[in-house]
Order: sequence, then C-alpha cells, then structure tokens
Amino acid sequence: MHRLAGAAADLHGRPWPPPPEPAAWVLDATGPALVLGSTQPDLPDPPPVPMTVARRRSGGGAVLVEPGGLLWVDVAVPSGDRLWQVDVGRASWWLGDVWVEALAATGLDGAVPDRGPLVRTRWSDMACFAGLGPGEVTLGGRKVVGISQRRSRDVALFQCAALLAWDGPRLAAYLGVPEAAGELAASAAPLPVDRARLEAAFLIALAGA
Repeated sequence: MHRLAGAAADLHGRPWPPPPEPAAWVLDATGPALVLGSTQPDLPDPPPVPMTVARRRSGGGAVLVEPGGLLWVDVAVPSGDRLWQVDVGRASWWLGDVWVEALAATGLDGAVPDRGPLVRTRWSDMACFAGLGPGEVTLGGRKVVGISQRRSRDVALFQCAALLAWDGPRLAAYLGVPEAAGELAASAAPLPVDRARLEAAFLIALAGA
C-alpha cells in the first residue's frame, strides 16, 4: 500500500503502475479540481469560479475532487492474479464487494454493489455519479462509491472514489449545466462516516479479498 499527496492532475498523471504484484494507493488531493473522464469532451466554458480542470486516464464522467470531499483509492491488479477478470464488465465486481464489506465494518449496512450493465442517465456522460457501472456501490438507492477502470494486457487499474461530501447543484454549475442540478442532487449521497475510519476498514477488507 502506498500513500501519495499532490495536485489532482499530478496524481492522475502518474506513470502506469508496474504489473508484477497487486498494489493500492491512497491519494490525497491538496487542492480542488474538476476531473474529467478520459473520453469526455472538454467543457465548452470554464467553470464559473476559479477551478483547476484536470483529466484522468480512465473513463466515465467528471468527478469533483476536493480535500476531505472523498476517499480516493487506486487499486492495481496484474494479469494472472486471482482477482484478474478478462471480462471488463465483471472485472470490478470483487472491488464493489470490498467496499460493501468496508462500509458494513463502519456501521453502514445495506450498501449494494451493482451487478448489472451500465446504467446511463441524461447526465451520466458528464458526471460520474449520475450513472451506475458494474461494481459501483449504492446506499439507500443513491450512489456512494464510483469506480473507473483503465486496462492493459498486463494490469488493470481501478480508480475508486467514495463520497464524503456531495453537492450536485454545485457540480452542475461547474459543468455548465445548471438544469441538471436537481437530478445530480438526487443521484448520489455523502457517506456519514469518518474518512480515516473508512480508509482503515477498506484497506483491511482489501487485504482479505
């Protein structure tokens, strides 16, 4: 397990992890950033407030990364590992189970990992937490953990974001779609848990996966 801190753009721009063994990185962003998915179009206009706009190498919609706003963990699984899954749609199922176990260990029961196909909504191409993908976790019907994936033939890198704060209308404003405020507000929810406690529970569950 590794821990890194820095600007969100620098953390997302890290070199591709070497494949010899599984690894995890707990990543702490030192400043706010609106992080776009790898294939997401550039914003037509800059956010209405000064905000760094960065891009990650994995797919999905935008995530607002702020200090204290989420628990960000990257997990690398090399090919040949028992957790490696050729089927991209099933590859993150096990990781969703790990998050559910971690949430239960913090006293948050009832979390559900998604097992179905990608659920798209009107705004899911723009905002990660507006849609639902395999392995991602909901609690009370609202998304609380997002997982994006980047793969090569040697390694799969899963980028996880567990929400500790959520302001759908503010994200909608940053993305330039204020009409999405209501739907984004209802699509996700912050986890009522201490960050350090959730991190410890997740790393314990991950070690036992």
